[in-house]
Amino acid sequence: MENSHMNPERDQTPTSSSGTTTPSNSGLLSSSWSFPQPLTHAVGGLLRRFSSDPPHKQQPTTSNFYSKHEDGGSGVDGVYTPPYRAASPFQPPPLYPVSLKGYKESTAESARLLSRALAEEIRLLVPPRLQLAEEWKLVYCLEEDGVSLGTMYKKCDELRGLRNGFVLVVRDAGGGLFGAYLTEAPHPSPHYFGTGECFLWRASILSANSHNFALTLPPPPSADTDNLQRITTLSAGPKSTPSLLSPPLPSPHIPTGASTPERIRFKAFPYSGVNDYLIFCETGFLSVGGGDGHYGLWLDDNFEKGVSSACPTFGNEPLSEEGSKFEIVGVELWSVGN
Repeated sequence: MENSHMNPERDQTPTSSSGTTTPSNSGLLSSSWSFPQPLTHAVGGLLRRFSSDPPHKQQPTTSNFYSKHEDGGSGVDGVYTPPYRAASPFQPPPLYPVSLKGYKESTAESARLLSRALAEEIRLLVPPRLQLAEEWKLVYCLEEDGVSLGTMYKKCDELRGLRNGFVLVVRDAGGGLFGAYLTEAPHPSPHYFGTGECFLWRASILSANSHNFALTLPPPPSADTDNLQRITTLSAGPKSTPSLLSPPLPSPHIPTGASTPERIRFKAFPYSGVNDYLIFCETGFLSVGGGDGHYGLWLDDNFEKGVSSACPTFGNEPLSEEGSKFEIVGVELWSVGN
């Protein structure tokens, strides 16, 4: 019998389970050298993987990814596109009328600057979260608290840091009403403060014979404004033409033959974004808006003299009919919010 130890090639020839002999590549190798056992398993594993694994799926490119969205993809391989949904039939409830709190009983009606009708006008332009506020609280009134800007600052100290809004109302010697909406309580500061939600405004009561119905808004849900025909203008700058917001709405509550009701003309000047000169206060004055050496609204510390000019911050026109300089008759500050 031939010794198998003397014939290594015979030992390396595998035999299948059926008894047939499988060709071997061992003859290509030298009889005195072979792969180490761990390396043989590693090489064999790689060969099996390359010969048996399916090719990898091509990753979607950016164009393929967004084409799924354009074609209404399901979101598995692209952006999910929700099915078409009809508009909800449910509408938000109407706002409750504004309630003005804080006037003393001894304060005459003629000395009260802010009416509910005017408050409803301003309410339409304040941030939506504050439109839900039903009560506006009087913080300062020149008629009740005296002629002092310092008194206003002191009354505002406890309101600083809150998310309230503040409505400043000024009456000049000519009877004009104007002011500003402020996002922070007025206080002395070495720099400007406030956000782009601030705006300037002016209002006037039109005579019964006036036919200026060019720009109007639908009336707010306030009971005392049912018989008012309103004209509201949003200005985007001194050279731009205000856009028509809605057609005039006649009041359905006026009986036949009744006299023509009052009409309020309200004009607002929102933040233009040109600069950040929103609110600037010192112990000697209060100002809103600025730039190019002009103030949108400026009041002195004794509430005697005021200035209002066109300024880049709001792109406004002078708020007072008396011109850029006017005499102050009344000042009020209202808090809007909790």
